[in-house]
Amino acid sequence: MIENLVNDLQQKFGESKISLVEGVKQDTIIVSEDILTELCLYLRDSPSYYFDFLANISAVDYHPENRFALVYNLASLPYQTQMTIRVELTVENRTAENLPEIPSVASVWRTADWHEREAFDLMGIYFTGHPDLRRILLPDDWEGFPLRKDYEDAESYHGIPIKGE
Repeated sequence: MIENLVNDLQQKFGESKISLVEGVKQDTIIVSEDILTELCLYLRDSPSYYFDFLANISAVDYHPENRFALVYNLASLPYQTQMTIRVELTVENRTAENLPEIPSVASVWRTADWHEREAFDLMGIYFTGHPDLRRILLPDDWEGFPLRKDYEDAESYHGIPIKGE
């Protein structure tokens, strides 16, 4: 099934925008970030696939390569199928102010709202077009992104020691 899906997506979006990585338990489709939202709408609305459920979005930090990835786990409840999409992002100047950007899919699946906010809060990935992109787990004035591999723990927060000895 996955080969047919990949062929269909390559015909619709272009061979250079879609590739397949075969996995042990599940294959992954690598997608170019510029077609992400349109591709997700197609996967959700197509009667052939109907991926109506976004189960999870995971952010991955490939430090020191200045590369991030977002992994989208999709499911079609009526067809009882699952798939994984991965989008890779490169950041030229890796700083806390220079956030990697990717289009939001919150307009496609409402559950993306919370998943994207978590990836923003903990990994510092900016989702363009997100309806309410703000921290979800940490305080608004927290500095840095704790799940990045280059994150250094602060000594204190508002005068309260937070680093163990």
